[in-house]
Amino acid sequence: MIEPKVLKGFRDSLPQQEIVRQKLMNKVQEILRSFGFVPIDTPALEYTEVLLGKGGGETDKQMFRFTDNGGRDVALRFDLTVPLARFVAANQSQLSFPFKRYHMSKVWRGEKPQKGRYREFWQCDFDMVGVDNAQSDFEILLLIHTCLTRMKVGAFKVSVSHRGLLNRFLTSLGIQDKNADVLRAIDKLGKIGRDGVLEILKEDGLSDENIAKVLDFISIEKNSFENTLNILKSMFGDCPEITRLSELLTMMKACGIEKDFVLDTSITRGLDYYTGIVYETLLLDMPQIGSICSGGRYNNLAGLYTKENLPGVGSCIGLDRLIAALEELKSPIVTDASYADVMVVGLKDNIAWSESTAMKLRALGVRVDSYVGEKGMGQQFAYAEKNGIPYVITAQDGDLFSVKEIATRRVMEGMTLEEIARLALNAE
Repeated sequence: MIEPKVLKGFRDSLPQQEIVRQKLMNKVQEILRSFGFVPIDTPALEYTEVLLGKGGGETDKQMFRFTDNGGRDVALRFDLTVPLARFVAANQSQLSFPFKRYHMSKVWRGEKPQKGRYREFWQCDFDMVGVDNAQSDFEILLLIHTCLTRMKVGAFKVSVSHRGLLNRFLTSLGIQDKNADVLRAIDKLGKIGRDGVLEILKEDGLSDENIAKVLDFISIEKNSFENTLNILKSMFGDCPEITRLSELLTMMKACGIEKDFVLDTSITRGLDYYTGIVYETLLLDMPQIGSICSGGRYNNLAGLYTKENLPGVGSCIGLDRLIAALEELKSPIVTDASYADVMVVGLKDNIAWSESTAMKLRALGVRVDSYVGEKGMGQQFAYAEKNGIPYVITAQDGDLFSVKEIATRRVMEGMTLEEIARLALNAE
């Protein structure tokens, strides 16, 4: 016998888990379409040269890379953004710009597994390619806000920064050559704390004086976006980065959502391809789970594959991490993991009744599970309860039906199919 085991960092998805994921994906997809975004797909496997060096040294080490049967050097994609840049470069003559796309699929990274973090995981990406302005940056931020609000994940905070400001700051210290090292060290702040970042910066060869200045810079108060912006204005004046952040604040205020955003100079994002605005999102009731939605602007990534100027900005919702957080919070989105609104009991001596009743209800827009099997009534009710089905039709008398509500064990007599449909659909 072969042991039915899975690789470390990989996992099976049970029906309840898959239903939750698909519900979230459907909700996000509906919102993205309402903003005019369109779907694409790209291969899971790419030539390694397409992916290598695009996310940084740490990401390169985490890639699942191998030689295929044809002797080609290939790798599994580690995110959906680098394949997007390759896709746009290869298909730009068939696309309209600005190109607004979304892509929901699996990616693979050989990092250390932990709660809410796996080696194979789902991402939901949405990006805009072909324009570099504050409006496109803001529309991605507005999408993040809209998605999390409509998914009812509870209170959240979107932390925003601009890589250009940190670049300016490091240049003022004369250590611009350490830019990539400093960015990666700061990106680990949430995991290893201020002292851990200090140690990394020491190893990178920064002087004690410059380390202190860097740590002070990423610790600038962030009680409100506007207050932090004013502090940064006093440091940098009216530079392009400050102008971009000011324009974002104006649009946040116009939409009445500025309270859910903070300007946080410690946000850098670990991937090398980001060039401008960057952001991360925390659930305030589950900060320990980490960022569940992050991204930023990447103006040079497509330039690796084409001479055309194709700036981009986008974000990614980490669906597995979000679901892990919602499970901890016992969100109704997670606990109500069923596709069926109603179950019709199976009667051994009248199978045709079960199927015909189910068919009539489906015609009224109700999702119906017609019980298939020869179990007793008690076991059928247990099946409905285990599968999160709220109502069970148990009998018919003329045109009227008996319905049992599983949660309360209440039996409702004399209901028409139309009444059952309204009950089930309203409950959803």
